[in-house]
Amino acid sequence: MQKRIPVAATATHCSTCMMGHVCLPVGMPAHEVEQLDTLVKERIRVEKGQALYRHGENLNALFGLRSGSLKTLLEEANGNQQITGFFLPGEIVGLDGMIEGEHSSSAIAMEDSEVCVVRMQDIDEISRYVPSLQHQIRRLMSKEIARSHQVLLALGSMRSEQRLAAFLSNLSQRLAILGYSPTDFVMRMSREEIGNYLGLTLETISRLFSRFARDGVIRISQREVKILDMHALNELVGKPC
Repeated sequence: MQKRIPVAATATHCSTCMMGHVCLPVGMPAHEVEQLDTLVKERIRVEKGQALYRHGENLNALFGLRSGSLKTLLEEANGNQQITGFFLPGEIVGLDGMIEGEHSSSAIAMEDSEVCVVRMQDIDEISRYVPSLQHQIRRLMSKEIARSHQVLLALGSMRSEQRLAAFLSNLSQRLAILGYSPTDFVMRMSREEIGNYLGLTLETISRLFSRFARDGVIRISQREVKILDMHALNELVGKPC
């Protein structure tokens, strides 16, 4: 279920939002960020398991994830689903529809979540006197393309243990940017969802988590993860330490 909330009912705007350092305003001059306060006129609360938008729906807004978490997925005619991304607070959802004007995937809440609604017509209007806004949109689209390329690289050339190590390393980095612990966190996605995203079976994911724990790389209990050896995790991926 979606619940729409007029922004007037809440006090926080882009210029004062605690997510401003990672969301749409990041890197923009302070005086331009203040202009964005008129960009968000409503928020939407999405209950766990419900859709923010569905594949094929017209793109009329982008969404800044304020709290909670979302997954994006493709749905085949036979009912099979392929997860294409996981989104954390401060990240922008909906960029998949920028090219064709309609969403190429569905966005589903993994927990009760809240998003800021950024209407496309308002982006066009405000861009007339905040030129850097269009640059921000292009930057976000570029990041989304880069993320897609990283997933393709993982699926095409990485061994199974490298895929999971890269996933955990990336999640750690994203949480650190948000100001959370990069080594102690709760995964909002299930092991089955992680396997779907990485192109691995649930059995393989479970076996790899057990192996990482046995080797002293992580400690895991249900969805609670503690990274014990970041150096070893990055070595698995092939990153320089």
